[in-house]
Amino acid sequence: MDQHIKTAGKDPVCGMTVYPDRAAAQSVHEGKTFYFCCHGCATKFTASPEKYLGGASESSTPSSRAPVPLTGIKSAQPSPAPASQGTPRSQPITTDYICPMHPEVHQDHPGACPKCGMALEPAIPTQTATQVEYTCPMHPEIVRKAPGFCPICGMALEPRNAVADREENPELADMTRRFWISIALTIPVLALAMSDLIPGQPLQSILSTRAITWIELPLATPVVLWAGWFFFERGWASIVNRSLNMFTLIALGTGTAYVYSVIAVLFPGIFPDSFRVMGGGVPIYFEAAAAITTLVLLGQVLELRARSRTSHAIRSLLKLSPKSARLVRADGTEIDVPVEHISVGDLLRVRPGEKVPVDGVITEGESSVDESLMTGEPIPVEKSAGVRVTGGTVNGTGTFIMRADRVGSETLLAQIVRMVSEAQRSRSPVQKLADRVSGYFVPAVILVAIITFIAWAIYGPEPKMARALLNAVAVLIIACPCALGLATPMAIMVGTGRGALAGILVKNAEALEIFERVDTLVLDKTGTLTEGRPRVASVIPIAGSDEKEVLRLAATLERGSEHPLACAILAKAKERSIDLGNLTDFQSQTGKGVTGKVDGRAAALGNRALLAEINLASGTLGETAKSLESDGQTVMFVAADGAIIGIIGVADPIRSTTPEALAKLHRDGLHIIMLTGDSRATADSVARKLGIDQVYAEILPSQKSEMVKQLQSEGHIVAMAGDGVNDAPALSQANVGIAMGTGTDVAMESAGITLLRGDLLGLARARTLSRATMRNIRQNLFFAFVYNSLGVPVAAGILYPFFGLLLSPILASAAMTFSSVSVITNALRLRKVQL
Repeated sequence: MDQHIKTAGKDPVCGMTVYPDRAAAQSVHEGKTFYFCCHGCATKFTASPEKYLGGASESSTPSSRAPVPLTGIKSAQPSPAPASQGTPRSQPITTDYICPMHPEVHQDHPGACPKCGMALEPAIPTQTATQVEYTCPMHPEIVRKAPGFCPICGMALEPRNAVADREENPELADMTRRFWISIALTIPVLALAMSDLIPGQPLQSILSTRAITWIELPLATPVVLWAGWFFFERGWASIVNRSLNMFTLIALGTGTAYVYSVIAVLFPGIFPDSFRVMGGGVPIYFEAAAAITTLVLLGQVLELRARSRTSHAIRSLLKLSPKSARLVRADGTEIDVPVEHISVGDLLRVRPGEKVPVDGVITEGESSVDESLMTGEPIPVEKSAGVRVTGGTVNGTGTFIMRADRVGSETLLAQIVRMVSEAQRSRSPVQKLADRVSGYFVPAVILVAIITFIAWAIYGPEPKMARALLNAVAVLIIACPCALGLATPMAIMVGTGRGALAGILVKNAEALEIFERVDTLVLDKTGTLTEGRPRVASVIPIAGSDEKEVLRLAATLERGSEHPLACAILAKAKERSIDLGNLTDFQSQTGKGVTGKVDGRAAALGNRALLAEINLASGTLGETAKSLESDGQTVMFVAADGAIIGIIGVADPIRSTTPEALAKLHRDGLHIIMLTGDSRATADSVARKLGIDQVYAEILPSQKSEMVKQLQSEGHIVAMAGDGVNDAPALSQANVGIAMGTGTDVAMESAGITLLRGDLLGLARARTLSRATMRNIRQNLFFAFVYNSLGVPVAAGILYPFFGLLLSPILASAAMTFSSVSVITNALRLRKVQL
């Protein structure tokens, strides 16, 4: 027997098939040895073995050794496993299902929404709801129900049926099948029902009217009772749950027409004369029931296709995530593993042209990385040891090793997918109006249908009862409020998806709606208007001193500091290849500067307060310093051997896109206010350059939210944009908080809108998106309200006394379908909006 078959087992943490001679790590617990696919799984097991031992013992190998902690990584080359190797037990994937129209409705299995009757969808569509199949990237004929290794080449199997790779919708496939079968059966029903309109009535010479009705019965029955059965299921659920909806009306309309027709075929003698046409026959409406069902199915198919297109943004984001990663073991060997098996702290190699698997920090090597996912800029960014990289970005021609810091749902890409998914399901305030209208609308329609039946039964021409029934059914069908229910959610789904592809993440629909009405924009300066990375802008020596020496002394004094100004000076010294001196007797004085000896010379670097303390005058450089400060620079004096030898000015450069963005926002009618903790001179300088309307300088972080409250109390609708932890309270207080994607997680969590690219042009684009989405919603609501306002009276027969016009249930159904399609088509136009 093959040795692999004797010893093959399962990783107790992730369930992957593991062979002892190929295991990444092993650990002994209670006398048994457990093997692991990667270091992360081993670490989890060692921390809490009991958590993973339910049924794991059969995959372990007995050992007489006492329990020991995690052992070293075993080095071994993968060897092919036999093709007869058994498949491990499959792992079911649990998914939360939610209604796209009513996000408060959710359950752990598929089904229909008890409120609107729509099919529930996976909350965050990352994988199929039941099983994930794994296949070998080199040998696609190898398919398993659980993770493992290819028995041919030994590579780790990868999940193959993620939603990112498959776009088919089971409900859409089922509805499409029902629709085409209904078409095939409904066409002959319509042909038979209208055969008396053919000149010469050739069919009537072959078949009697009674025979024709008996042929229509078996043709229409599968259409109504099979293809349209879910109408009745959802209609009944709406009654049970006291949440009447479109399916209530459809079920009542088609059910009434079908049941009446069946009784008319089986028991024609029970009907009074008021139901009979000329000649004494009882009219039947199989063609109406079948055609209505088929047309509503067509509307459902078109709606489901449109809804699948609204998830295009999520699928595009999911496709950015790599399927596997190159894990570097402790002994230096490497192995490809599925990305979902990566743990925090794992070392991963990223080769040329590969996608970065998770968020982390480069520990070794350097390369250029395409970060257009985040920044929208096509130019790759140089990365080296100690620099962060983001999962989903694309490595260039170099190779590097990174340490995983954020994995799974914690990665930035996963957070983006989750935020887009949640935003698409959120409800805007305007939707509440549609909900209230729908709540009264369906009962009102049923009442109108009853009144229509009574009025026609009393005052209508003969056959009164037959006409009354037909017009009541027409009222029920044409009044289906599906267009009203779709008007807002469809626009929100498409709009938030369009925003995500443009680097605008909308946290909820309310933020998108309110942002259109914002009249005051409050901006933080550092990191929002500016780059947030101070740079040396000026180095000015006194006569007789050397600019390079001034910079060398300053950089040497700041060599151990992490202050932003110090970092700017050190970066400038490195850029000019200046060698630092030897520093002794270093002292730091908070808020003033630093002193020490550089190569034996007494040196100092600081502001005017430090000069006063060490009894030095600014001399001829004083006026120069004031001029630099008025231009927005922070000035530091450099002294050596008891005399000022120069000044260094540091500035936080304004983002290149800020002037254009503010000009657009001004044209859009926004009043722009800047809040900053910087000095008044620096703040005024930046405001003057950018044309900002109002400036508040030297503001404490706690005062920012108070300023926003003050503006709101004056009646303003306020949006606040910032990027730091200190901005979070103000972002939460504002009507709409806007976080720069280059900022902190706290700011992003507090904001309603996040600009991934981190510049204010994204703010102008978000304003355009908000206006386009709300305009689209208003158009959709207009279509829905006007359609129902005009359609119901016409179906009731209001035009009959004047023009002799009646609306048949079939035409009512076609009109109802057209109403939904018009709303869907209009919403999908948002995918093309220019931002």
